[in-house]
Amino acid sequence: MELHVIDTGFFKLDGGAMFGVVPKSLWSRKHAPDENNMCTWAMRCLLIEDGNRLVLIDTGIGNKQSEKFFSYYFLQDTVTLEASLKEKGFSTDDVTDVVLTHLHFDHVGGAVVFNKDGKAQPTFKNAKYWSNQAHWQWANEPNDREKASFLKENFEAIQQSGQLNFVKESDWIGAGPFDWMDILFVDGHTEKQMIPLIKYQGKTIAYMADLLPSIHHIPIPWVMAYDTRPLLTLEERAKFLPQTVSEEYFLFLEHDAHNQMCTLKSSEKGIILNETLSLQDIK
Repeated sequence: MELHVIDTGFFKLDGGAMFGVVPKSLWSRKHAPDENNMCTWAMRCLLIEDGNRLVLIDTGIGNKQSEKFFSYYFLQDTVTLEASLKEKGFSTDDVTDVVLTHLHFDHVGGAVVFNKDGKAQPTFKNAKYWSNQAHWQWANEPNDREKASFLKENFEAIQQSGQLNFVKESDWIGAGPFDWMDILFVDGHTEKQMIPLIKYQGKTIAYMADLLPSIHHIPIPWVMAYDTRPLLTLEERAKFLPQTVSEEYFLFLEHDAHNQMCTLKSSEKGIILNETLSLQDIK
């Protein structure tokens, strides 16, 4: 098995929204905002090469939306999904499976493209796309809070093409679609977000998606205002983060602009950062 980091660009989100009730006087020391109070975040995906399977986790923001839409997020698209795949020696046609942690636009936007006729079609024509039934329904019948994050042009074509597949749902950790992957199901950020737990060379790599966007979110109360159930996020992280310490997980950070991965450790102050590292460091 070989693992590859797939960078899909950077964007900006409001610092206050990303750190919830934490005062700016605290979070700005960790992640300095610009003059508009916006902070830069990555959209970092993971590609797993396993025999004849090529599995991509999440797809970045894509390029389908209007210039006005992208202006809200100060998209920095010097790196694209397609270019990153090509750099690793692959094309979109080579991908056999796409695991979507959830259907917010910055995670699923690259899953669908517009063809020359302006019709939406899956980016990965030979791939199975993996979601779960509860989250799929949640995204297709969005609440007012999340409606702006669930853009149907990003995922409707997946079902219409017949490429949509559902993993088995669970209240906590259940079997994933591959024998080397388990899925942690969490509901604080959005209904049944999937956190892939990848077994690799005797280790476990947890793809943290929006359960832990960056190293700056390690303190349990540092929860995003984007989370639909922030108190549940607190419970989920309070349960899962000690497990990552006791079982020595490596955490893959989708949104951290500077750090690909990290490990955690216990201290008198609770769970804290142990070290930051790159994927290459654990190969």
